[in-house]
Amino acid sequence: MTKFQIEILDTSSAPLVEAALVLLVNAFAEPEHYGQRRLQDELQAVDGRLYRQFFIAQKAGKIVGIGGVKAADWASKTHLLYLSAVAQEHRGQGIGRALLGARIEWIEKNFTSGRILVSSAKAKRFRDHGFTLVPKSGVDGRYLMLRRFAR
Repeated sequence: MTKFQIEILDTSSAPLVEAALVLLVNAFAEPEHYGQRRLQDELQAVDGRLYRQFFIAQKAGKIVGIGGVKAADWASKTHLLYLSAVAQEHRGQGIGRALLGARIEWIEKNFTSGRILVSSAKAKRFRDHGFTLVPKSGVDGRYLMLRRFAR
């Protein structure tokens, strides 16, 4: 099995951003909610209080996974994990878990305390990383998961 590398998406690289966009468009087959234009806008990094950052997994020079993190604009010290995807042919290799770990590590390194929220149908994956289920949060088989942190 070929190794993969996790790194922050370099938004100044048009080829990397385009490859990330293709992966997301293919993963989220909901054009009315996750249209190409919206996903393209989301991929642009934003610094500051309302930051937005993406991490990519590359294997043999090709983007095979992506995951975003951003500040919630509706609650202080709240970080959201979102737009996570692994190319279908690369699933089951630990890429999604590695992207999750990298994002948690980045948040906890850059902020002294807070909470991380994610909506997922894969509760076990998030429990393994210290998330707890938000009671009565289930909608269409997806649940809100929460992780608190402090240094």
